[in-house]
Amino acid sequence: MSANSPEPTPTPAPTTTPTVNVVLVKAGRTKITYPAELLHDDGTRLAVRAAWATDGVRDFGFVRFEPGDMLTEYYWRDRWYSVKEVRDASGTLKGWYCDIARPATLTGTDLVVEDLDLDLWRSADGTDVRRLDEDEFEESGLTQSDPEAASAALAALDELESLAREGGFEKLLA
Repeated sequence: MSANSPEPTPTPAPTTTPTVNVVLVKAGRTKITYPAELLHDDGTRLAVRAAWATDGVRDFGFVRFEPGDMLTEYYWRDRWYSVKEVRDASGTLKGWYCDIARPATLTGTDLVVEDLDLDLWRSADGTDVRRLDEDEFEESGLTQSDPEAASAALAALDELESLAREGGFEKLLA
């Protein structure tokens, strides 16, 4: 290149955000798969953002998940739970829905999470903290088929409930 030749213009880096497919497995079968924007992965914790994954409304009585809701979901490779921050279409925080699950795995673009039936809800204002689906957990037979996993699941539920009652998930999710 001569001294009078213009320098080549650098090619701009792509601006697309990486995506993953969240694959929720329950009782050995894929329950749902949905795309999510990968926000963070430090090797231990992953954060993704996804729209409510179904067309309809899911009314639990204490919270409604509906089209337009956005979830920021936190998964760990070394913890037995995930925490989902739920906001409505206007961005107002509804609360946190927590799934007790085996530690997450990321293979290629598939973020696989095995749901163990136990859940926890914490409302945005912290006045409503409730354990969910303990009957489903008992019926799953996990305590007999995999006692170590069942013990880890129950300990994870206790840990999340304690965090929820002691002020929330801000430190956990920071």
